[in-house]
Amino acid sequence: MRHASRLTFALVFALLAFSMRLSAQAYQPTLKHKILAAKIASILSQNHYEKPELDDSLSAEMFERYLDALDYNRIYFLQSDIQNFSIYRYSFDDDMKVGNLTGCYELFSVFKERFDERYAYVRQCLAQGFDFSANETFNADLRAQPWASDRAELDDRWRKLLKNQALELKLAGKSDSAIAATIQSRYDVQKRNLDKYNSDDVFSLYVNAFCAAIDPHTNYLAPANADNFKIEMNLSLEGIGARLQTENEYTKVFEIVPGGPAHKSKQLHKDDKIIAVAQGDTGAFVDVVGWRIDDVVRLIRGPKGTVVRLSVIPASEGVNSPPKIIRLVREKVNLEEQAAKKKVLSFKQNGKLYKIGVISIPNFYMNFEEYQRGNPNYRSTTRDVKKLIGELQQEKIDGLIIDLRNNGGGALPEAVGLTGLFVPSGPAVQVRNLDGSIEIMKDEDGETFYSGALGIMVNRFSASASEIFAGAIQDYKRGVIIGERTFGKGTVQNLTSLNRYVPLKEPLGDLKFTVAKFYRITGSSTQLRGVSPDIAFPSLYRDGEVGEDAEPNAMAWDEIAPASFSRYGSVTPKLIAELQKKHEARMKSNEELREYVKDIEELKQRRANKIISLNEAIRKAERDELEKKRLAKQKKPDAKSKDEISEDDDAPSPSPNDAALNEAARIVADMIGVS
Repeated sequence: MRHASRLTFALVFALLAFSMRLSAQAYQPTLKHKILAAKIASILSQNHYEKPELDDSLSAEMFERYLDALDYNRIYFLQSDIQNFSIYRYSFDDDMKVGNLTGCYELFSVFKERFDERYAYVRQCLAQGFDFSANETFNADLRAQPWASDRAELDDRWRKLLKNQALELKLAGKSDSAIAATIQSRYDVQKRNLDKYNSDDVFSLYVNAFCAAIDPHTNYLAPANADNFKIEMNLSLEGIGARLQTENEYTKVFEIVPGGPAHKSKQLHKDDKIIAVAQGDTGAFVDVVGWRIDDVVRLIRGPKGTVVRLSVIPASEGVNSPPKIIRLVREKVNLEEQAAKKKVLSFKQNGKLYKIGVISIPNFYMNFEEYQRGNPNYRSTTRDVKKLIGELQQEKIDGLIIDLRNNGGGALPEAVGLTGLFVPSGPAVQVRNLDGSIEIMKDEDGETFYSGALGIMVNRFSASASEIFAGAIQDYKRGVIIGERTFGKGTVQNLTSLNRYVPLKEPLGDLKFTVAKFYRITGSSTQLRGVSPDIAFPSLYRDGEVGEDAEPNAMAWDEIAPASFSRYGSVTPKLIAELQKKHEARMKSNEELREYVKDIEELKQRRANKIISLNEAIRKAERDELEKKRLAKQKKPDAKSKDEISEDDDAPSPSPNDAALNEAARIVADMIGVS
């Protein structure tokens, strides 16, 4: 008992000392923040779709999300810090309810102290230099490591982190002095940015940790972050047509805007990291690692017709891949460039000539402004696709593919309208609202515009409205879904101004939260599970790596009662089994498909390998081998099989390296042959 008492006293003394030390911190919440915190907690507990209970379970999740916001890669805090912070693990929920923000500001102050310690260590480490002949390795998955037990362990982790950055620059041809200057500049930028943090910034981090503990699509948008929100969530960059976000010290591609320069180039992809930006064809590259996103955007934006070059680390090729240079000509993205487009693939299969039409839909769009004005020729996905199908029918196509790969969604009514082109009438999606009521959105024109063989192509980035359309086609047995499992976003968000709830004159920001959920006409939710293809293609991504199921605290999948509908199609299990059999035979015999599978497997292995060498000779040899393979692939003529896919003389040229699309066309041809 005496021993236990001494331990209890020691713990109390340690916590008291910890609290006293933190009380001198420079960041303090204002009365406005306290009022807002309590109001946001109240709004979400009453108006979020799941009406979350603010309890210890939510508090623990909020605590983890706040640690992620401060130190996602576990390179600043020590294990002892985490132990000290544990006094808040189960109190954050209660603190939010009453607007007590002491804990989050104290944690941020410790983070700032730890950052300053690391900043001093960067200078020390760079001054000492690095031995690139040593046989060391670096784990690029920093988060997979436990919190460092002491400063010596953290110093070693940072030494390897900086050494890896230095080796990247050395392999890019920079001198030792330039390497040190570049890395130091990166952390100088980060320090300047962090030194500018104020009470509003800390509040925003904390409240967003609370929102993220509820679901990944609920968040708080502070007034001071309005520009960042527009960049990351709402507007395309007028220069290159991409939405960007910050991840740790990197600027990462969040989404490629259909029809923009990045989309047309097919060189920049989701999750790619932009590490440097150059102006024109001859301008010097400016390293942007550690920069604020709005500063990076200023470099990327520019007058229409001018050139910007990006140095990019491709997300698909793993942590050891060399950066590649992408040249883009800035232009403004308009609706015309984002519209659906068609082409025809002509080929012989089993001795018969087939013409398969392909309509690519980058997103579900509708010109609401023109519609409201009463313009009878307003643009929309359904209207454009209907017109394109008519043109393809005049070209005597045998079957049709709707390509929804990388289509992140858009206007929900267009998913309903598009479904109506392929079935005579009936429901397309069910929406369950906050109050439990269910709205069924239907096509009711009683007509089928296209009744022929139909394939729908999807991948991991087909989301929201894409999933609704694909799911409806699958449920009606109207067409074959081909490709990968879709993203799995089956929720609806609402954006509301906090000034509606708090009687203050100054801008308080907005709150975005989930208010409804999508369900297929069978009653199954598209949330989390997405739409599974009838014929699955190899995927670069593993389950839980990309998609809704990769998000912490994603809302669960569930079911409601099915809607009343009739199955109009003839895609039976027997047909799918026959198509699968023919597809598998081609996967073994077709050279193009074998190369396709081989490339995916190699990329998956590179992505999975997070342990990279810090030995210059080994790293250079690995890079040279990757570059050799890349050049060999570029020089290699397109693989052809006996059943050759070729361009129709009067149609836009199909992508010569799109093995997945070519195989989808063969599957649609099989549908015609089997039926």
